[in-house]
Amino acid sequence: MPLRTSASCNSLIAAYARGDRAREAFSVIPSMLEASLRPSRFTFAPLLSASPLGLREGIQLHSLMLKSGFLHAEPFSGTALLGLYARNGRLDESLSLFEEMTVKTVVTWNSIISAFSQRGFVFDSVSLFRKLIRSGIGLTECSFLSILPALCSSDSLRSVELVLGLSVKTAMGSFLVVANALLKALVICSGVPVAERLFKSLPIRDVVSWNTMIAGFSNMGMPEIALEIFLIMHADEISPSEATIASVINACSSLNSAEYGEFIHGKAIKCNLDSNVFVASSLINFYAGWKRLGDAHNMFDNLPDKNIVCWNALISGYSKNNSPTSIVLLKSMLQSDCRPNELSFSSALTRVPYLELQQLHSLIVRLGYDNNEYISTALLASYEYHGVSSDAAPCISGVHATSSAARMNFVASIYNRDHRYQEAQELLLQLQSPDTMSWNILLNASVRNRDYSEALLAFKRMQSLGHSLDNYTAVSMVSICTRTNSLVLGRSIHGFIVKTISGCLDTFVCNMLLDMYAKCGSLDGCLQVFEEMGEKKNLISWTALISGLGLHGHPHEALARFKQMEAEGFMPDRVALLAVLSACRHGGLVGTGMSLLKSMKNEYGIEPEMDHYVCVIDMLCKCGHLKEAELVITGMPFQPNAAIWRTFLQGCKSDAELQLT
Repeated sequence: MPLRTSASCNSLIAAYARGDRAREAFSVIPSMLEASLRPSRFTFAPLLSASPLGLREGIQLHSLMLKSGFLHAEPFSGTALLGLYARNGRLDESLSLFEEMTVKTVVTWNSIISAFSQRGFVFDSVSLFRKLIRSGIGLTECSFLSILPALCSSDSLRSVELVLGLSVKTAMGSFLVVANALLKALVICSGVPVAERLFKSLPIRDVVSWNTMIAGFSNMGMPEIALEIFLIMHADEISPSEATIASVINACSSLNSAEYGEFIHGKAIKCNLDSNVFVASSLINFYAGWKRLGDAHNMFDNLPDKNIVCWNALISGYSKNNSPTSIVLLKSMLQSDCRPNELSFSSALTRVPYLELQQLHSLIVRLGYDNNEYISTALLASYEYHGVSSDAAPCISGVHATSSAARMNFVASIYNRDHRYQEAQELLLQLQSPDTMSWNILLNASVRNRDYSEALLAFKRMQSLGHSLDNYTAVSMVSICTRTNSLVLGRSIHGFIVKTISGCLDTFVCNMLLDMYAKCGSLDGCLQVFEEMGEKKNLISWTALISGLGLHGHPHEALARFKQMEAEGFMPDRVALLAVLSACRHGGLVGTGMSLLKSMKNEYGIEPEMDHYVCVIDMLCKCGHLKEAELVITGMPFQPNAAIWRTFLQGCKSDAELQLT
């Protein structure tokens, strides 16, 4: 059809645009220009909104709009162009265009606010929203819908509450679409009580309103309330949607009975929603969580259409219950039209038998997933579980500087466990953006490799980059102080720990501090840490204190603490008994030490080991009781080792030298 007028061209462009035929719509423009037909204000807006119009075509249209004068004459074309730039992530161009426009409607404002809001630019979005309010143009439903995504991403409950107040003031809160958006924002920002009040005040509630509240309480760990809301919804004769059933099923998974889930399953069947893949996946997860794999499998088999989510739900269910059926399902999935993804493989790899692990590894390589970091990490974990990390060499060799921190952390942990500390250090130093775990593994590797100066430098760099100290960091740093016997550094590290993580300081770190102070010569520091532990004390804490008291020449107090430990309900183990025997050795308490050795098996049910005998022989020899030491050696239930004979011979030598003098 010949293009006779601008109006006919505009009609054709609009028709193509409505059918998402952007290429054909764009091709009309050159034809118009060849026919000397001038574009009008109705030409550009439909075309710029057409899908999928590219950025290159948009830039060409931008030039034509400037030449035609429409950017400054009317707002519709400029608003549509602004939206095109925003959809392509060109926010700078969107903002520049917005500022150039002399005529702006509320739609223009909403478009620019939404452009920044959708991408999480909270400050810019809020600033533009405030300018819109001050402009006096007025707000629409879309104004609220534009700003709320930014507030959700900032997790600012106060800001959402202010927008809620504004919606009430402008009467926009009565619009259901705005109310639902506010409900969702309040729930995301943990303002569930406020959301509940808003929900109850709504004169009209649709299924989206109910779903928002059910999902909110479910995600907040309040499944009972989520189920209660569903029952009220059912009593109000509101028909549930797929999202309703899926949310309430997830809530039922947290309850202490499977009956609730069965009840919801029955409601889904009654509403003819059980065959929906979204609902079915939730039900499969639910039944698998209760180890009712037969019901989960029946649910899966009865589905007319199976997608990747359903397959993964069932595979994961069997895998979590350590069932080999997960591998069978993965093979069936490969034979179907559904191609497995990274979740399919990682679920099947969980504690899979070793032979099948090798087969899966081959299949992963054949399908081209061997470079997938998520799957490679799962493979590494499986090989580690079987204690054959050497077979994971192909996964490890694929780790390089551009790999994710999680994958490099995992490989570095394997190197640490294999005593390959240098390789762990070299690997982690390649990371461009190490996380806190990366730094902790690096510190641990440096300490184990005795690179204490390197560990201290890494700790300083970690702090300068803003990574917070946690218990794992504290353990590594205290270990350095203990190994270097540096009390000054130990006190500094202790002070830093108390300042940063005192509220979350765990028992293991406190025990490390006890050991550090005892071995670095500060019994007062050891006692202070012990008393400050309060309820956190465990058997290791008592053992460290008893050992420290004995080491510093306080055997009687060590024995008193040993009795106090027993009185408080702590049953000594072999290490605690070795600590108190060592205290007897340091204090020359031969009678008490011998009595304790004899009572080990009868009173505590612990058979004395070589370490206990070495300690007792050393105690007897140092006190000149060589005959008793010889009797203990001959009465041992196993052959004496070199340490026993060396201790005994050293005692004989010392006794002979004493007699000569």
